[in-house]
Amino acid sequence: MTLPAPKRTAQPAPQEAEFGDGEFVFRPATKEQAKARVALMGVSGSGKTWTGLALAHGLAAGGRLAVIDTERGSASKYVGTRGIQFDTLQMYRYDPRDLVKALAVAAKAGFDAVLIDSLSHFWKGTDGTLEQVDRAKARYGNNSFAGWKEGTPMQNQMIDALLSYPGHVVATMRAHTEWSLERNKSGVLEPKRLGTRAEQRRDVEYEFDVVGSMDVDTTLTVIKSRCPALHKQVLKEPDGAQVARQLLGWLEDGARAADPGEYLERAQAPDATYEGLLALYAEVEARGLLASPYLDGETPTSLGEYIRARGTALKQAGAR
Repeated sequence: MTLPAPKRTAQPAPQEAEFGDGEFVFRPATKEQAKARVALMGVSGSGKTWTGLALAHGLAAGGRLAVIDTERGSASKYVGTRGIQFDTLQMYRYDPRDLVKALAVAAKAGFDAVLIDSLSHFWKGTDGTLEQVDRAKARYGNNSFAGWKEGTPMQNQMIDALLSYPGHVVATMRAHTEWSLERNKSGVLEPKRLGTRAEQRRDVEYEFDVVGSMDVDTTLTVIKSRCPALHKQVLKEPDGAQVARQLLGWLEDGARAADPGEYLERAQAPDATYEGLLALYAEVEARGLLASPYLDGETPTSLGEYIRARGTALKQAGAR
């Protein structure tokens, strides 16, 4: 029996490196300075807008404060109180992609702190994530999976932009309201309104460094804190400025943090090369800053997407 001659097959050419193809590298852990990510949730009348505003003002530490307002101007009623001044952006439709754009505009303007009052609207308000999912479902024969296939990336992009903002971020969230029968000081059962869960994506509190729950007695209960000084604190009518000082003491204890603006300058440099931008992308990815919001002209994007787009353009120009 004669075997057929072996066939020679061409070996695939090695692929060029692409953005996001970097190696996994472990490095010694270091504590870096950071920006605050704080969430305050509560029922109507619990004081979350004022507390969030005072906290964000304290975090700005004399710098510029912006308020992204979905609550029909409620924050603006406090302008001038205790010297608090800020710029505001009123929003009436709550597409998560619009919050990404608003954060990109705030980053470009250089606001040191941003208060989002409230984040709940971008979940269940007009054009919010839930409405986006319902519209997508309708396009695919009421297929829930298809709806979330479109809605989830919008939600994730919004949260990534919030977490990567180059300044401090405080977000208020409405709470689902439930009633509980409790005994008052006289021993008589009476209904008490409780806030049980934020009106946002389930488990969104995991994304923040500090999460507080506020009740109708304007008591702030810290239910999660990476800052030891605030761990399990219960504060009656909390002083936002004092809370900010405690937070800043913890946030500023460490090595100088990476500045997304410096990476952007390197990406925009006239002598930037494709290979250099590949390395820059990997560096930005390692620092967790790919999602940093950036406004490219009038188009909201991210630091990572800008580096990728510029690198791709340089590669195509070199191939001509």
